[in-house]
Amino acid sequence: MRADVMSRPDPDAVLAQVRAQERRDARGSLRIYVGASAGVGKTYAMLLEARKLAAGGAVVLAGVVETHGRQDTAALLAGLDLLPARSLPYRGRELPEFDLDAALARHPALVLVDELAHSNVPGSRHPKRWQDVEELLAAGIDVFTTLNVQHLESLKDVVAGIAGVKVAETVPDSVFDGADEVVLVDVPADELLARLKAGKVYQGAQAERASSNFFRKGNLIALRELALRRTAERIGDDVRAYRVEQAITPVWKTDGALLACVGPGDNAEHVVRNCARLAGQLDCAWHAVYVETPALQRLPDARRESTLTVLKLAQELGATTAVLPDAEPAQALLAYARSHNLQRLVLGRVRAQRLRLSRPLHARLSRLAPDVDLLEVGAGAATRPRANQESSSIAPVNPNRLRYLWAGLIGLGAALLFSPLSAWLDLANIAMLFLLVVLLVAVRFGRGPSVLATCVCVAGFDFFFVPPRYNFAVSDVQYLITFGVMLAVGLITGQLTAGLRFQAQVARRREARAHSLYEFARELSSALQNDQVLESTRATIAGAFGARAVLLLPDADGKLLVDVTDLDNALPGLDPGVAQWAFDHASPAGHGTHTLPGSPLFYLPLVAPMRTRGVLAIAPDGGRWLPLPEQRQQLDTYAALAAIALERVHYIEVAQAALVSMESERLRNSLLAALSHDLRTPLTSLVGLSESLLRAEPPLAANERETAAALHEEARRLGTMVANLLDMARIESGAVRLNQQWQALEETVGSALRPLRQALGARTIRTRIPADLPLLRFDAVLLERVLSNLLENAAKYTPPHATITIAAHVREDRVDVGVSDDGPGLPPGREEALFEKFARGQQESALPGVGLGLAICRAIVEAHGGKIAAGAAPEGGAMVTFSLPRGTPPALPEPNPLDMETHDD
Repeated sequence: MRADVMSRPDPDAVLAQVRAQERRDARGSLRIYVGASAGVGKTYAMLLEARKLAAGGAVVLAGVVETHGRQDTAALLAGLDLLPARSLPYRGRELPEFDLDAALARHPALVLVDELAHSNVPGSRHPKRWQDVEELLAAGIDVFTTLNVQHLESLKDVVAGIAGVKVAETVPDSVFDGADEVVLVDVPADELLARLKAGKVYQGAQAERASSNFFRKGNLIALRELALRRTAERIGDDVRAYRVEQAITPVWKTDGALLACVGPGDNAEHVVRNCARLAGQLDCAWHAVYVETPALQRLPDARRESTLTVLKLAQELGATTAVLPDAEPAQALLAYARSHNLQRLVLGRVRAQRLRLSRPLHARLSRLAPDVDLLEVGAGAATRPRANQESSSIAPVNPNRLRYLWAGLIGLGAALLFSPLSAWLDLANIAMLFLLVVLLVAVRFGRGPSVLATCVCVAGFDFFFVPPRYNFAVSDVQYLITFGVMLAVGLITGQLTAGLRFQAQVARRREARAHSLYEFARELSSALQNDQVLESTRATIAGAFGARAVLLLPDADGKLLVDVTDLDNALPGLDPGVAQWAFDHASPAGHGTHTLPGSPLFYLPLVAPMRTRGVLAIAPDGGRWLPLPEQRQQLDTYAALAAIALERVHYIEVAQAALVSMESERLRNSLLAALSHDLRTPLTSLVGLSESLLRAEPPLAANERETAAALHEEARRLGTMVANLLDMARIESGAVRLNQQWQALEETVGSALRPLRQALGARTIRTRIPADLPLLRFDAVLLERVLSNLLENAAKYTPPHATITIAAHVREDRVDVGVSDDGPGLPPGREEALFEKFARGQQESALPGVGLGLAICRAIVEAHGGKIAAGAAPEGGAMVTFSLPRGTPPALPEPNPLDMETHDD
């Protein structure tokens, strides 16, 4: 019955498989031809299979096939439908590229896409060819492709260490593992070198370079091993998936994985270390499993902690660990081995004394699964029994004798209680009452006490009720059958009841964990502040583990905030230094770890997707912390949920702050635009009136003329400020449209200098613009405003006789324009802040201005697709440099010779 239940498929798992199959049916099928290196014949094998399918009537489209000049490979393209390449410009050349849109439009049954790791030309829809393949698969088109093993992302560093070559083009391992089929194309290293020498891999000088660099025999052998191993891992996943889909229970010995059976004995650590060494020698994966039976649950804490410590050691040695609650260790181990397709079980040797007490695990495993290999490990030096060792060292599994005492007393008490009922009840009914007592004892105390209660009840039934009464003699032989049936029914009933009781306890614990996770996630989903997350986490940890916990959050500098005034009341023994180490290294520390294990607290970092959000400090109940894998997984889940909640709260605060900032900025821009627009008309009139006063006839007196000149100058400066405010508001609102034309930069520089002659005064202006500077595409009016603002800033912050330099430098893809001076320079550390709105070199200054000039310059330059930055000039002053994209100027038409001829009248 138990085997049928264990082999019955999970309905949820079956439903998930059906849905996954539906998704796979809607997608195209991907087949990857993988090899150790170039030249092994991947493309050749792909074309051979494609030609077979095409001959059978399939619609095959050769999307992109790289022959690299190999005649045998190129010959296989004959007769296949070849998709024309798409031409894309790149650095003055036209490069052919796979035409994804054309392939999707034609929608063939199969597309051949060579070199899966290829990087597409900039301007393509996807940067990588494997992303093109993903789009083809999503459209329901089957794809054949090729891949070298060194292009797998997980093997990039391994290949670099072997061949000394850093692979630039890689494919995620998820693409390789998600392929429907992987075909390994393998060639021995010597044969591949012969192919290279014969010119069948590369041609001419390229073949010589390959033979002296990458194509060395040692490299090829190592890459071949990588290809074989990685393909074997991929096929192993297929085997496990097929076994699950087909509900296959027998172990297929296709893998050398080991299963270490960890028990409560003294040689458990020896078993784990031997299994780790054996797995290393076989170069295979291994698991370590501990089956926790009802009897083992009642072990002393020190004994349980030693066993669980062995499990932790196995995990550190590279094993996959698990704790399986089950009343039958043999069946639990075999179910785990079959589900993971593990063919070898490693067990410790059973001592002779135990062979007489119970049937060993080895025998049960051999009887239940004769197809599984059992490896027995001898006792280590530290666990061998000494000659003078007392026999009491082999302690019974269950140290709690009170349960057996209670079971015996209950059986005896039932016999005394039922004794007066012999005059009214038949012996069969009295036997049923004794069976009821056995059932109650099994429910309350478990399997062992129920066996003792069964024996006491049978003896009491014989002594008090079977004639002759009050002795153990039996007058009728039929009563022996009654005793046997009663004993068998009692034992079976107690066994089944104890098993159900154990399974109910396991189910209750699992349900409690699931309910706790659900409640915790539900509480965190509504948390909008950090304090709510802290309180929910503290209460959940206390309820789930009976431990006290506290959450430590970092400040803006990444330092954990600890309330020193309430440290002892919050969590005694909390060490801020250990907590900070766990936060900085995103690794657990403290009790039960390898980092400061003497600490009384356990520190678990809260690692969120973006960054570590804090540290959870836990004080174990009673000072002990049993590292159960299920408890640790549950605790890690709590920590992950808390970290995600803290990150969500953080981004809620960021979004709210950004929304407030955007709204404030919008209101400020609207206000500035309204004020500047309303101020322009009176300021224009004021400038005009002051200029009229300067030109009035008869001329004004000297002091009056000086006042009028000052009025005119201040009005003009105020008009410039208002214009800057209005321009800034228009730029940020998107109202400015660029009028970009191909034109000369030196003309715009001259236009910017002319109106600034009076403001520049006696300062020396130098221009260093190359005569062969190419034409640039920009808005002349806006770029003139940039140069004017930079020159005004230079004049404002330099002495009267300073030198200002305007220089331009041609780069590969841009032109840099700089305005520098030999003045006092920029405030140190504030170079970037000067480009913010209303930011000035000096917070309090007698110089006029509102700090919008550089902000307008950045907005205009970035609107042109360039960048602007400030720094120190070579002369020791300030320098502001902005760059403009170089682009490709249009070709000038050549002059017509007829237009150059002169005609005499």
